[in-house]
Amino acid sequence: MGSADIILVINLFVAGLLAASFMTLAIHEVGRVAARWLAFSYMLGMAYFAAEFAIPAFDDARLPVVAAFAVFLAATIAFNGGLAHKYGVAPPWAPMLFFLAVASVGVFTVQDLPRHSLTRMMAYQLPYAAMQSTALIIVGSSRQRRGRLDHLLMTVLAASAIQFASKPFIAGALGGWGANPQSYVQTSYALVSQSLGTVFGLALALLALAILVRDVLAEATSKSETDVLSRLLNRRGFERHAELAMGDAVRQGVPVALVIADLDHFKGINDSYGHACGDLVIETFAGFLREAAAEHHVAGRIGGEEFAIILPGTNLAAARLFAEGARSAFGALPIDGLPIEYRCSASFGVAELAAEEDFSGLLRRADEALYQAKGAGRDCVRVSPGPTGRQKKPISGKG
Repeated sequence: MGSADIILVINLFVAGLLAASFMTLAIHEVGRVAARWLAFSYMLGMAYFAAEFAIPAFDDARLPVVAAFAVFLAATIAFNGGLAHKYGVAPPWAPMLFFLAVASVGVFTVQDLPRHSLTRMMAYQLPYAAMQSTALIIVGSSRQRRGRLDHLLMTVLAASAIQFASKPFIAGALGGWGANPQSYVQTSYALVSQSLGTVFGLALALLALAILVRDVLAEATSKSETDVLSRLLNRRGFERHAELAMGDAVRQGVPVALVIADLDHFKGINDSYGHACGDLVIETFAGFLREAAAEHHVAGRIGGEEFAIILPGTNLAAARLFAEGARSAFGALPIDGLPIEYRCSASFGVAELAAEEDFSGLLRRADEALYQAKGAGRDCVRVSPGPTGRQKKPISGKG
């Protein structure tokens, strides 16, 4: 058994391990369809390596060679389908499958050309380069936010497309790819080609695995940080995301404010109308916060009837106006399950981050302002002008 044969066997087992890894990930809801397609891709990869290993056993290798080519190209198409599902792009099944049929016919046709013909070699390798380029387009066209792993995946896809396109020239430099298909695995080119395939195939697989695992972990983290009733961040999640948002605002040199709200007389609502109505009040206020918040704002339910929203790029005056608008709008909303004339209200505390202040200090001051609002009769807004300043009067509301 030559070196190329050994690499083929290694590739066969590696493809099997990768297929099993993707199938394991497919048990999770996040990325389930993508993982299944990627697993199928590496199952096809196993079939391809097995076919390559078996080709020397055939006297007439024309059909086995075309079949091996078609199986490997189908594996790249399945891989593209997995990426498309991962990145929220409609998989271009029809053009890819049409391309598979045309390329397979093309490879069958060039079997009559001289073994070392550049046209024949290009007919084998350019379709693979085209599918890797398609994968690059799929990832690049996604509207999902891309991180470092996604950009690295795009880089490796581009490099893989280039190496497929360059293989005919590599074969020429290394003395060709054998006098016939049976002798291919004994050539220096086969060793280089299979080694390149191992490197790029493994790199793409590991990156795809890492990206799917990242998404699964992110989903698990999101669920652990999300309040079920309000569908806002819970206290743990809010504090983590708020500190990140605050840190970004400080680095950018923009102000950041925190608004804390508490639903007034909430216990009375539960006692008089039942906990189901109380839940509806929480859901209504949370929905209102989601609609009022901008994309870069961070909102959460940090207590039973207490909510908070951090506003990067917003100073104290603008945050106070936000709170006043929220107080006024929420007070006018009818709540299902409550008497038609009943209106709920909320009290608000507002603080702007001071120089050298940390998140806990900002949270404490906003909370103190909230308690001043509750002490002033509720249904009003109070602001904290600074760590050592005196409390300002509200611009509107009760008190």
